[in-house]
Amino acid sequence: MKRNKFVVIALLALSIVGCKNKKDTPAPEAVGPVPTAEQMAWHKMEKNAFIHFTINTFTDKEWGFGDESPELFNPTDLDADQWVKVLKETGFKGVILTCKHHDGFCLWPSEYTEHDIASSPYKNGEGDIVREVSDACKKYGLKFGVYVSPWDRNRADYGDSTYITYYRNQLKELFTSYGDVFEMWFDGANGGDGYYGGANEERKIDRKTYYHWPKTLEIVREMEPKVLFFSDGGPDLRWGGNELARAGSTNWNTISPDTIYAGMSGIQDLLNRGSENGDQWVPLEANTSIRPGWFYHAKEDSLVKTPEQLLDIYLTSVGRGSTLLLNIPPDKRGLFHENDIASLKGWNALLKKEFANDLTEGASIAASSVRGDEESYAASLVIDDNYDTYWATDDAVNTGSLEIDLGEAKQVKYITIQEYIPLGQRVKSFNVEAWSNGKWEAITEATTIGYKRILRLEEPVNTDKIKINITDSKACPVINNIEIH
Repeated sequence: MKRNKFVVIALLALSIVGCKNKKDTPAPEAVGPVPTAEQMAWHKMEKNAFIHFTINTFTDKEWGFGDESPELFNPTDLDADQWVKVLKETGFKGVILTCKHHDGFCLWPSEYTEHDIASSPYKNGEGDIVREVSDACKKYGLKFGVYVSPWDRNRADYGDSTYITYYRNQLKELFTSYGDVFEMWFDGANGGDGYYGGANEERKIDRKTYYHWPKTLEIVREMEPKVLFFSDGGPDLRWGGNELARAGSTNWNTISPDTIYAGMSGIQDLLNRGSENGDQWVPLEANTSIRPGWFYHAKEDSLVKTPEQLLDIYLTSVGRGSTLLLNIPPDKRGLFHENDIASLKGWNALLKKEFANDLTEGASIAASSVRGDEESYAASLVIDDNYDTYWATDDAVNTGSLEIDLGEAKQVKYITIQEYIPLGQRVKSFNVEAWSNGKWEAITEATTIGYKRILRLEEPVNTDKIKINITDSKACPVINNIEIH
């Protein structure tokens, strides 16, 4: 009987341990708005490419007036495979093509206008560049997106209700003929001077009401339920207030779109930093061009951004929790210029060099506290290469620290931290310390983290231990990845 009693006690003990391994403590509840599955996939893309290519490429303009003859559009060696292959090799995950810019010229043969590629000499009027790029994206495994300018300086009926029907018909062509579209991009350029079928005048529209955006977007989403819409204020992705790919040093993924309107004071700053208590998840997409202009101009061949400049841009976009949209404009041949390709490849090599060796590999890590004292929320989960595991504290604990022992002194240049944003964005401030001369010394600090925060130290430090301190958070911190380079 005594032996049986010990067996029962042992079984009870095993049962208690087993319950611990099954997460007795529930996962943290989500805080505030959270990303949709499509937004989450977009966050993980990190680097996408914009491709500005149209009649402007051949007129040496940034904004066509709308009176350009389609006869001018005649790339001699266009190769969409070259574009997408280069992008694939240099780490991009998606492509957004300017299918129609403000001049109204369409890169696909549209049933609703003659101001399109079918009226050009390209492939004797049988070309379709939207299809060529879409097919190349399928071939190389990149996602395909479209830019379709709402403003049209060629259309005689721009400003009338009939133009809205025209615009929606063209969206139907694009969203039913070219496969999956992950993002639809449109900007705030709407109304002004133009050709307008020969009228040569200025036309103004009420941007809030003219396009009937709720209905227009509903029509698109019925065709492509998973599409993400980008504009100044969303509804799915927002502009960052500049064309420098510079997200705010404080960058909340949340914002309240109904508080944003054209002409409001401080709108660019608000878009750049987001709103801590915003009621919708509308993350920032940081955009810029590899050249001074958005379309190709031969005079800018010597002004292509260097790999080092592109690295800086990466750190102020992806490194501040946004996704980078970098424009690479094909030249008059219909090819990426050699200078652009060289810069992209140099940048990709530089990224690989800077972030090749993660010093947390083989390191040990300890936390100030662990949620429920359970292994399922342990500090070690931030260095396990699994996006969906994370360190967390108890609900009442909104601060905490993670101490990483590298084993020996190593040079540290970058600190990368990620929050598990499927549970919301939480961290409001944190700092990083290095062990030096027998004590902790502060080396950098920041505010928000979001999907990813990369901090480049002004001066690299040699240390065997790094400590990350979450000093303020909207709720218990939930950190799923840390890298040290």
